[in-house]
Amino acid sequence: MPLYITPSQIAVRLLLAAVASLLLGLNRDEHGRPAGMRTTMLVTLAATLAMLMVNILLPLSGKGPGSFIGLDVMRLPLGVLSGIGFIGAGTILKRGNTAVGVTTAATLWYSTILGFLFGAGQLYLGVAAAVIAAIILIGLRPIEKRVRRRHTGMLTILFAEGGPSENEVRRLIEACHCKIIGWASDFDSPTHLSQVRAEITWHAPNREEDIHRPAGLDGLLNLPGVLSFRWQR
Repeated sequence: MPLYITPSQIAVRLLLAAVASLLLGLNRDEHGRPAGMRTTMLVTLAATLAMLMVNILLPLSGKGPGSFIGLDVMRLPLGVLSGIGFIGAGTILKRGNTAVGVTTAATLWYSTILGFLFGAGQLYLGVAAAVIAAIILIGLRPIEKRVRRRHTGMLTILFAEGGPSENEVRRLIEACHCKIIGWASDFDSPTHLSQVRAEITWHAPNREEDIHRPAGLDGLLNLPGVLSFRWQR
């Protein structure tokens, strides 16, 4: 970081920070995330401006006791970095058994660091960091979708008279390559199974069509006496 900064250097730093944050925010917008281009750009440019202010105040830091001012200029960017945690927390949503928005929160935190790099004049390092972020967000997404993960869901089935037995329902669920981790059953009579509530887990790639419901589970709809079939994730 140079001791004195010129207007042209300020312009270059702001421009590079704006372009880098635009690319990261565009990726978040494409996937419908709560923090898109505008949010990411504002966060990155705020961090850049904080570091520019540090650079401008740098000649005034470390003055002697008789000076009119004494500054710890690094407090400003550190305060900005702490405040970003509140914005990132606001992008994380609890949806069923999963948390949505963690990557967006991490992107905001990362974009803050990008702003610090560009604001401090570390242009090559900032550009390299932006390229790495683009590779992570864009290039690794297809690979991430192919990774098999554990998913959890809740199945509720209501039966009329003449429906299947409890053991038969369990056997059919397990035949769909699912593991039952929670089970509750209701009987209207010693022989009539009226309702089954099963919490199940299964492994599938992280694609929407794969995690919506385990393959083969719809076959339970063909069981005799099924009145309703409810699936929750």
